[in-house]
Amino acid sequence: MKYAIYVPNFDTFGSVHTLVELAKSAESAGWDGFFLWDHLLPDADSALGPVADPWIALTAIAGATSRLRIGALITAFPRRRPWKLARETVTLDHYSAGRLIVGAGIGGDWWREYSAVGESPDNRVHGDMLDEGLDVLTGLWTGNPVTYQGKYYSVENAHFLPASFQTPRIPIWIAGVWSGTRPFRRAAQWDGIFPTGRNGTLTPDDIREMREYIAQYRTATTPFDIVFGGRAHELAPEVRNAHVAEYAVAGVTWWLESFWADVALASVQSIIADGPPSPIK
Repeated sequence: MKYAIYVPNFDTFGSVHTLVELAKSAESAGWDGFFLWDHLLPDADSALGPVADPWIALTAIAGATSRLRIGALITAFPRRRPWKLARETVTLDHYSAGRLIVGAGIGGDWWREYSAVGESPDNRVHGDMLDEGLDVLTGLWTGNPVTYQGKYYSVENAHFLPASFQTPRIPIWIAGVWSGTRPFRRAAQWDGIFPTGRNGTLTPDDIREMREYIAQYRTATTPFDIVFGGRAHELAPEVRNAHVAEYAVAGVTWWLESFWADVALASVQSIIADGPPSPIK
């Protein structure tokens, strides 16, 4: 299992300077990754606070670190033009020397990130846009000319260079709410799943059930990541390692130590400095 820090891009974490310093500390303390939320608007029911663009922040983090895997989890593809995202991700993949992971999902309209700017909040439409967007994105990553005609996106003989730094391409983790079906069938085509629970935190048994479902649709033999956002720091010290180990046994390959947006910065700094919650690797 690998371990990462996972933080929002607003409120306590709404400063690029703060995020860079936290990432540097995480690398020094032995964490394997540093991932950000990707939101335009924070929760309207909470203190609004500042919001940092995750992609600019990730670029700054890449320049200040040398080992951490980085990425935005999860980027809502229907909010972005896939060719613009292709250019941004390939640039960051090269700049970070192949440390980028792309998180892909449909997002949601809970915080009016579609409707506030006059866009449709229809999840089914967004699912179709995500699938088309992934096709366009990965085609452009190859560095070969791309022609594509879909319902939502059209590309005619577009040739993007350079190709991605990582080969055969940048890894893609798909988001999904378990126990849904379509996102998990989609994930089987890519490199990992970052699930959330429809009725609360997923249990190790939920993880096993989800893995079995994905396995029915997966044909590739390449590694597949199961990514879990947990909060081991909220547990008593004597039970943290055992709690994390239960998820490792269930098949989780990345543990993301996760924080709420309004947590005290000093607490986050202390938890990061303590290092990953378990010695399991």
